[in-house]
Amino acid sequence: MNREESWKLLCEWTEGESLRKHMLAVEAAMRAYARHFGEDEEKWGITGLLHDMDYEKHPTPDEHPMVGVRELERRGYPEDVLHAIRGHADYLEVPRDTLLSKTLYAVDELSGFVTACALVREGGLEGMKAKSVRKKMKQRSFAASVNREDIVRGAEELGVDLNDHIEFVVGALQEESESLGLAS
Repeated sequence: MNREESWKLLCEWTEGESLRKHMLAVEAAMRAYARHFGEDEEKWGITGLLHDMDYEKHPTPDEHPMVGVRELERRGYPEDVLHAIRGHADYLEVPRDTLLSKTLYAVDELSGFVTACALVREGGLEGMKAKSVRKKMKQRSFAASVNREDIVRGAEELGVDLNDHIEFVVGALQEESESLGLAS
C-alpha cells in the first residue's frame, strides 16, 4: 500500500476532476489529522484518497463503497482501511469504532463543503473561518447535496468541537490549496 499505486488506482476508477479533487481534499484532511493524533499519515491519507474511488461508476447504495472495498481487499489493503471506508456510508450500518473510521466520516462531507465555500469566496480558503462556513451551512440551497447533519455528527463522533474541526479542515486544505485548485 503506497500513495503512488493508490493514486494510479484512483485514476483508473475515477475520471472526473471534481471527484478526484474531493478525494484529494479528504486525503489532505486525513493526513493532517493523522499528524495531529500521532497516527500513520500514509495509511490515513490513502484511506481518504480511496474512500470514494468507486463512486463515479457505482454511485448507488447497492454498490458504493462495496465495489471499491472488494477491489481494495483483492489488492491486499489492510482491514482497518476497508473498515473505515465501509463506515463512511451510514446506510451500511458499519460501526465507526476506530479513530481512523471516525476521522474519515468526520472529514468527508466537511471537506466537500469547505471546498464549495472556497470556490465562491473571494480569496478562496485564505482567512476562512468557522463562522462563515457555519453561516453557509444554514443556506440549504448552497451545496445542497452536502449533508449538514453528517458534518455535525462527524465532529460529535470524533469528539471535537465543530468550530475547531471546521478550522482544522480549512487549515489542512490550505496546505494543499494549489493541488486542489483553491489557491487565491
